[in-house]
Amino acid sequence: MAIAGAASYVYFFSNLRSSPSSLALSASPATSPTASSTTSDLSETWTVTTGSQARYRVKELFAGQTAKHDAVAETSSVTGSITVSGDSSGYQAAAISVIADLTSLHSIDSVAGRDVTQRDGIVSRQLDVQQFPDAKFTATSAAVPARVTSSQVDVSVTGSLTIHGMTRTVTATAKAQVAGGKIEIAGSVPVNMTDYGVSAPHVPFTTVDSTATIEFDIFLIRA
Repeated sequence: MAIAGAASYVYFFSNLRSSPSSLALSASPATSPTASSTTSDLSETWTVTTGSQARYRVKELFAGQTAKHDAVAETSSVTGSITVSGDSSGYQAAAISVIADLTSLHSIDSVAGRDVTQRDGIVSRQLDVQQFPDAKFTATSAAVPARVTSSQVDVSVTGSLTIHGMTRTVTATAKAQVAGGKIEIAGSVPVNMTDYGVSAPHVPFTTVDSTATIEFDIFLIRA
């Protein structure tokens, strides 16, 4: 029976799985009909608004397979704020704070023959979300090129990431733009679960990597 079950598992999962692309900026100001390329004064406090998302992406290897699958879960319960100062010569983002609600994480990849939402319960227990419901990123400051008001720019932010009650220094790499009166920032942070006291989930017939990528696409409006 065990052999038959494993064979059935391999059959169902062979080339019958898909994962969403990594989060990225929406259409650039040059092509977006709602773009506001004339915005030049960003000096103000900005708060995270609707449309923001945070995800984790981790590699799974199914029994009998050689190619890994991207398990992806998402939450749209994201809050936070950023204070911007500066002028057309360049901007400085300060008091950066972004918080994601881990209790609302839900899987958005697909695997034939499997209910991937069952993974969510395992992940919730591994993260102990009842005691540690949030993941929080904070940073003191980050430089932002002045041309962000008219085009996409690269931004690197070093700060503190707190998950499962443990805080580690990380560097987020992202792209930013101003469009439709909003600041949008999309990027990622690589993490190792063990750094936060979290073991890789144990899933039947599946090996899960301990390394993961946190992705984000954040929209901010003037406070």
